[in-house]
Amino acid sequence: MLDTVLDALRTGTRARGGPLPAGGPDAVAARTRAALGDVLPDHGDPRALHTLVTALAAGSADPADPLCAAHLHGPPLAVSAAADLAASVLNPSLDSWDQAPAASALEALVTHALAREAGHADALVTTGATESNHLALLLARETRGPATRLVHGANAHHSLPRAAWLLGLPDPVPVPTPAGTLDPAALDNTLARLPGPGHTAIVAATAGTTDAGLIDPLPDIADICARHGARLHIDAAYGGGLLFSDRHRARLTGLDRAHTIALDLHKLGWQPIAAGLLTVRDPTDLTALRQRADYLNADDDTDAGLPDLLGRSLRTTRRPDILKIAVTLKTLGRTGLGTLVDHVQARAQDLARLVDARPALDLYAPPPLSTVLFRPAGAPDPAVAAVRRTLLTEGRAVLGRARADGRLWLKATLLNPHAGPGDLTALLDLVEGHTPR
Repeated sequence: MLDTVLDALRTGTRARGGPLPAGGPDAVAARTRAALGDVLPDHGDPRALHTLVTALAAGSADPADPLCAAHLHGPPLAVSAAADLAASVLNPSLDSWDQAPAASALEALVTHALAREAGHADALVTTGATESNHLALLLARETRGPATRLVHGANAHHSLPRAAWLLGLPDPVPVPTPAGTLDPAALDNTLARLPGPGHTAIVAATAGTTDAGLIDPLPDIADICARHGARLHIDAAYGGGLLFSDRHRARLTGLDRAHTIALDLHKLGWQPIAAGLLTVRDPTDLTALRQRADYLNADDDTDAGLPDLLGRSLRTTRRPDILKIAVTLKTLGRTGLGTLVDHVQARAQDLARLVDARPALDLYAPPPLSTVLFRPAGAPDPAVAAVRRTLLTEGRAVLGRARADGRLWLKATLLNPHAGPGDLTALLDLVEGHTPR
């Protein structure tokens, strides 16, 4: 089964010899500028497609390279990439039924099925967690009122307080997370001290932090929100992929008790960007998004049975991102997707063990998801940062960075199921070989 699933990920080869173009930003910009030439020439160039796609490929981070491990940016499934191309060619727009008859039906079927996976009633397609988190706060404001206050852990994604600012909500209330996850006792105390009734608060919990992949204690947080009458949103953009895994699904216990959930299938779903979702427990919350534009959803057309799509997004023109998701679900099934999730989880455990066995490296903690934090032992933070930038400039490896325990750590996010023991060893050899002694 694993070999069959892995074959679906073979979208490219490692022809360049590294996951990133060498030379750093200036060199890449110069090569791109040379390939582009005149942006709008008087006479067109019939080789422009070949020239610019070649330049883009040569100058891109290669998510199919096992040493491209900085971010939640994985190699897309081949079937998903093919479906994405078909969507571009057909070019349906999901703002009115007459522009997207089959796509609108497909979206309704697939979003309801994915919402049920999370224990919810409905879901909207978004461009990712930033849009999903924004939508979640908007729905909270419309159901609870403009005094709704965001309460979030210090570990929360930056898009949440930014969404509160964009929506004109009161200043968010951050809750310290010294252990990396939202502490239920601290949350309880924070909600008890908020001015006004507790039902004006929306608590944002996280299932898979960006820095370390940590999962907040969801059942305890849901209990506290229920006791205070607070609304609960869970940002599961990273960890939501565990829903496909029989082995790891239980770690998301309590997810269904949220009012809204952010999911990103371009992370642990191996979709081409973008493939986000916002699920809702109560579909009546979505009435806040209803809009009327006579040229798109006139009352008589809706009364006659034409689906009204404007209330399915804050966007008007929308491409059918649901197609690639539907193709993936149908092609791999629950078992196939679960196999990929389990495999990258296992690779992260392998990398952690390799780090732990090297005296020259320090491991932050056993990885809860597929993210491993490590650093050269005894190195000051500037040296750790320099190691990462040197590897980036040379194009040898793409590692992220994260702060934990008051120190800077290198971050390896393993989303490539093709990464094997040799690749993991090579990554650590590069870090050790580029650390000043």
